[in-house]
Amino acid sequence: MARISYAERDDVPTRLQHLFDDMSTYGPFGSLVGAMAHRPPIFEHVFGMLTDLRKEGVLPRRYLELALVAVSKLNECDYCVAHHSPFLTIEGVSPLGAENILDYKDHPEFDEIDKLVVEYSIGVSNDFNRVRDAMFARLKKHFTEKQIVELTWRIALCGAFNRFNDVLQLDLEADALAKIA
Repeated sequence: MARISYAERDDVPTRLQHLFDDMSTYGPFGSLVGAMAHRPPIFEHVFGMLTDLRKEGVLPRRYLELALVAVSKLNECDYCVAHHSPFLTIEGVSPLGAENILDYKDHPEFDEIDKLVVEYSIGVSNDFNRVRDAMFARLKKHFTEKQIVELTWRIALCGAFNRFNDVLQLDLEADALAKIA
């Protein structure tokens, strides 16, 4: 059970209510949205940024979801794993493949770029001050600088979401439970 209540759409300023609607198209993140809505500046800027990034579509969804599931598995965030593993399945990774994402080196469903994204996600999450130039040389073979910046930001932000969700013990929504059942 969550350690805080969930704010409702009508609890945020009218000018921000569209973000409730926008986030409903992103996935069943009602608990997260309701928790962040207690602080309109956080709600506005975090979800505004996420919806803007999604609309722009600079980073292919498969690589984004690989990164988010890898980070969430590293941090053992059940909330985020449950929400993002179905998105990864849409991108062609089986549920078993998503479950075993951290065993990326010999992963039968991953190509060279998939493995690179997971490896980079692990590096940014676990050893960020030791990610070497060689990693960036490899990334630059497949990604633009815009994509590398977004991938790095989303990996770091996912770690923050993992901590936020777990420390507040956000409830897994029924829609998310149904997707993993």
